[in-house]
Amino acid sequence: YLAKLSSVGSISEEETCEKLKGLIQRQVQMCKRNLEVMDSVRHGAQLAIEECQYQFRNRRWNCSTLDTLPVFGKVVTQGTREAAFVYAISSAGVAFAVTRACSSGELDKCGCDRTVQGGSPQGFQWSGCSDNIAYGVAFSQSFVDIRERSKGSSSNRALMNLHNNEAGRKAILNNMRVECKCHGVSGSCEFKTCWKAMPPFRKVGNILKEKFDGATEVEQSEIGSTKVLVPKNSQFKPHTDEDLVYLDSSPDFCDHDLKNGVLGTSGRQCNKTSKAIDGCELMCCGRGFHTDEVEVVERCSCKFHWCCSVKCKPCHRVVEIHTCR
Repeated sequence: YLAKLSSVGSISEEETCEKLKGLIQRQVQMCKRNLEVMDSVRHGAQLAIEECQYQFRNRRWNCSTLDTLPVFGKVVTQGTREAAFVYAISSAGVAFAVTRACSSGELDKCGCDRTVQGGSPQGFQWSGCSDNIAYGVAFSQSFVDIRERSKGSSSNRALMNLHNNEAGRKAILNNMRVECKCHGVSGSCEFKTCWKAMPPFRKVGNILKEKFDGATEVEQSEIGSTKVLVPKNSQFKPHTDEDLVYLDSSPDFCDHDLKNGVLGTSGRQCNKTSKAIDGCELMCCGRGFHTDEVEVVERCSCKFHWCCSVKCKPCHRVVEIHTCR
């Protein structure tokens, strides 16, 4: 819900924390203690929604949001694999945005990762501003996970959410990369300084989308006095900390069912030639589709004129648009 608060300016006063819908009391308290971090949390939530909608743009469920709570509708109140993805990408978004704010010097509480210093076994020198992923992950764990921990983390759904929150953060942690800069005469690489950087958030989204496609259906079991999630099918290999897990089967998302937060696929654009899920047969759930011809205007026959402009002609083209009945 933070992502949709365009009416609220910067979250810079404790009174604003009280007005933020969707937060539990312990998150409101954290908000008051960490006011300078809250704009980053909001940015992380926005990143998460944008990435979710990009990854699912060609699926029946396209990560559409509502102006009510929860913003994804009742889809996330059930223990489906869609809910698993939403929790993972949201947790990752908060960790990513807070880490980025640390590295760019926006926050007083953190800065660059000073533990990455000195020489490396590969012969380069650690220097520059390494992303402080430890701080971003720790803040995400505290702020995001507190919802589940405050309910008592032994219920099926709390265990599922906590697991997927951590899988989202692992998608960043396990894909940190080394970026370098060369120093030397005429750009030669006699001497190299390097720093650790987060992967682009698009890569995080791609990784979690792959995990979504291979998510494991789980159920609760007890090992001693500890409640854990195990694969529902005992022939499946146990999931790792990086995998997504879910408890309930997903609806088919075909028909409009607002009671369950499903918008249906009527009116959605589809690809007539594709046999995949974005194809008209699967996207429209066998209901058929409408075809309309639309004229589009594009720039063409572009020429560079000295100096310095590019001039193009407008070209008109008719394209077919297919939408589900």
